[in-house]
Amino acid sequence: MIVQDKVAFVTGAASGIGLGIARALAGRGARVMLADLDRAGLDAAAASIPGAAGVVCDVADHGAVRAAAEATIDRFGRVDILVNNAGVSFGGETGAIAIDDWRWIVDVNLMGVVHGVEVFVPLIKTHGMGGHIVNTASMTGFWAGLPGLAPYAATKFAVVGYSDAIRAELAPHDIGVSVLAPGWVRTGIHHAHARRRGATAHAVPEVADTIAALVESGIDPQVVGDWTVDCIAAGRSHVFTDPAMRSLLDLRHQMILADYDACASDPRFAT
Repeated sequence: MIVQDKVAFVTGAASGIGLGIARALAGRGARVMLADLDRAGLDAAAASIPGAAGVVCDVADHGAVRAAAEATIDRFGRVDILVNNAGVSFGGETGAIAIDDWRWIVDVNLMGVVHGVEVFVPLIKTHGMGGHIVNTASMTGFWAGLPGLAPYAATKFAVVGYSDAIRAELAPHDIGVSVLAPGWVRTGIHHAHARRRGATAHAVPEVADTIAALVESGIDPQVVGDWTVDCIAAGRSHVFTDPAMRSLLDLRHQMILADYDACASDPRFAT
């Protein structure tokens, strides 16, 4: 897809990967609407990108996403690229996680993506020139090996599956779908739950410490932003950012095939 002169809407764009993607898109000639809950950060981010605008938006609120879409159309006239990047994380011990915390992470990480797709796909279809959607998942959406992160893993696996499901459906409309699966990136996502009003879940200490160290030593989010736009231009279905994690994909694949082969070799299932 040619990014030049396209209009993009990016959530979670006040910082981190979202800001990196927004800057990369603008650097290649796109006009960008940045969306985030952090008004001060959003204003600063929009001011740093020539021609960009910002809109405060809670992706967990369908009405707020619709209003943000209307603001984008009012400002730029159309939308070609949707980046559903906003996301949160928290950890906790299974059996001791409050249901309200589950609902919070599902509403942001999964329903935030659904809201974006359901609101923006009709708008992209309207102009008949195709488009592209990026849904941010995580390597955790392909391999969930760390204990204490079940809610996060569940939402990211869901984003991967959802993206795969809509890819073939939207292809006839020339709308591409990429799932972004970053590894360790220097963002503030591991602090999201602590900043949430009414938070009740408590991270498993050793897991929280490990994740904090890995995130803080991760790659520059601008590298992820630049690579993501490269992958949009190339029409890639999956955007991976950490070559060292290939072994995790291989391990999961081997485990699945071993269990599948156990079924295939059992005479009870012979055809």
